[in-house]
Amino acid sequence: MRFSDTFLDEIRDRVPISSVIGRRVTWDRKKTNVSRGDYWACCPFHGEKSPSFHCEDRKGRYHCFGCGVSGDHFRFMTELEGLNFPEAVQQVADMAGISMPAPDPQAQKREQQRTSLQDVMEMATLFFQEQLHAPIGAKARAYLRDRGLTAKTIETFRLGFAADSRNALKEHLANKGVPKDQIEACGLVRHGEGISVSYDYFRDRIMFPILSVREKVIAFGGRAMAPDAPAKYMNSPETELFHKGNVLYNQARARQSAQMAGRQAGRGEPGDVIAVEGYMDVIALHQVGVENAVAPLGTALTESQLELMWRMTPQPILCFDGDGAGIRAANRAADLALPHIKPGRSVRFAMLPDGKDPDDLVKQDGRAPFDRVLADAKPLATMIWQRESVGATFDTPERRAELEAKLKQIVSVIADENVRRYYQQHMREQLNALFRGSERRGGFEPGRGGNGGGRQNFRGGQQQGRGEFRGSMAVSDRLAKSGMVRGHLELPALREVVLALTVVNHPLLLLDQYDDVSTVEFENRDLQRFWACVLAIITKAGTRATPAHVREQLEENGFADLLKSMTVQVRNARLWTATEEADMQDALQAYMQTLALYLRNKELRWQKIELEREIAETPGDEPERGDALLRALSEVHNEILRLENQEAIIDGFGVMSGRIKGAAVGHG
Repeated sequence: MRFSDTFLDEIRDRVPISSVIGRRVTWDRKKTNVSRGDYWACCPFHGEKSPSFHCEDRKGRYHCFGCGVSGDHFRFMTELEGLNFPEAVQQVADMAGISMPAPDPQAQKREQQRTSLQDVMEMATLFFQEQLHAPIGAKARAYLRDRGLTAKTIETFRLGFAADSRNALKEHLANKGVPKDQIEACGLVRHGEGISVSYDYFRDRIMFPILSVREKVIAFGGRAMAPDAPAKYMNSPETELFHKGNVLYNQARARQSAQMAGRQAGRGEPGDVIAVEGYMDVIALHQVGVENAVAPLGTALTESQLELMWRMTPQPILCFDGDGAGIRAANRAADLALPHIKPGRSVRFAMLPDGKDPDDLVKQDGRAPFDRVLADAKPLATMIWQRESVGATFDTPERRAELEAKLKQIVSVIADENVRRYYQQHMREQLNALFRGSERRGGFEPGRGGNGGGRQNFRGGQQQGRGEFRGSMAVSDRLAKSGMVRGHLELPALREVVLALTVVNHPLLLLDQYDDVSTVEFENRDLQRFWACVLAIITKAGTRATPAHVREQLEENGFADLLKSMTVQVRNARLWTATEEADMQDALQAYMQTLALYLRNKELRWQKIELEREIAETPGDEPERGDALLRALSEVHNEILRLENQEAIIDGFGVMSGRIKGAAVGHG
């Protein structure tokens, strides 16, 4: 019995190949990464003691690096279990819960028809290619040259030209013996009610063949040459071969590129796949070496297209224009993706400069500007948060409650329970950080009374002694007793000072490590304003930023006193790597260590809050769960204490090496 490709693809997609193979092998625990669908075992086809047999759920393939066998679900069962092909298909279909197709002469006829239609589409592609290089295609060739496309690129993507004729393609195919019904079934002519004589669907257009995942031509996109054409771009109509919402332009080539990038990097998963807006963006990127780009076919991204990208890579990058329309499209894509994310499966967002598309960006300076855009790609969680919070005011309890309720509603659509829980935690952390900042700027402050009593921190606890700053920023006893903070409770914590001042004294650090550095959120209210000014100054100056320039601008903006006190703090603590005299390499190493401690401390504090909340909500009839939560809380608390006692570690940064720019640092 012959099975259609559609049926075989469906059962492959429903049954992970690891489920088929896992019945006959034992997966190696050390090398296997279940969350990524990446499995290793000793090969069942030849005897071995160390695992060299590999299978990936995403690809639906296995390969042994020892004996060289490879294949899919069905080949594994036929070669290892001795089944014939229909028996193997039957077993996998049973695992997928899909009924085997009954012998259907009509289905076989349709499959044969699909093959015939693909042959017709190939003939049309060759005809369009010939037309492009004929005298009639001179104007189209000139347009492609003006767009910067080389002859090699034009050939790689098999670009062609449809002449301004009602019957050029139709007559060509008829002369080749192609029946009228096949020409119509391919969507190559307009026909039907109200049309007495069919005529060519594409006329006076540059033609872009659209390939299936099996690299067969299934449709065309056409770019109008006439400036007054009703539609600048148009695609083939829906046919037996082509369903627009289920196809991505350049998907086969991009998948191969992503897989190759993953292998070259030695990773167990493919490289990136980037979704851009249109055909020309994909082609222009390919020409400068970015071969892993795809595009939806002139419409908004669909769930099916998103699923296609997830089959290629766990975190595709969605690239949008930076204008209003692009931002709206990015937000729609975020809402589309959110219900379907899972552990190890999400999306990122790269926003182009306003008014630029990828084609514009790479035409003059090559791929470097586009690579910088990709390097700044934001996670899905960041896109959601920024959409709901940036530019709004949350100066009343009602507005804060409204934001919290909206975020809860948005996150609730995530189907995966664990991912949903972590998104909820992340949004609570963002809310608390935002609202703390609002309080310090003079907005609503929970717990502030009019009786002149002690000020409370954000969580409502009375501050005791000198070991706490506003906003529950705890410091160790060692620091609380030091000259840096004694009598100056509003001074920033030492770690915050190090993080900010290092960037002032080494501005290029921000440009080199922008993703890590620019997103730091400081507790101290004065430092928040100071940091915003630092980012603006360095970003505007770019590579021309110098420590002297940054300091001058900060002083002009009213930060002279804060800058002076921070410098004194750093020098008193003998943290020379935060000073201008330190070598850039040492400054960077010290900065990243300090940042890691700082972020880990914040993360642990919010874990503590979450555990305390879960303990409070745990029913009394679940003692085992309560005990587990208490143990986890104790571990987190001990880790917080350990980190706080490590405040002294940053003293050690001062003796990392002897590399100094210029004179030795004074410790006055």
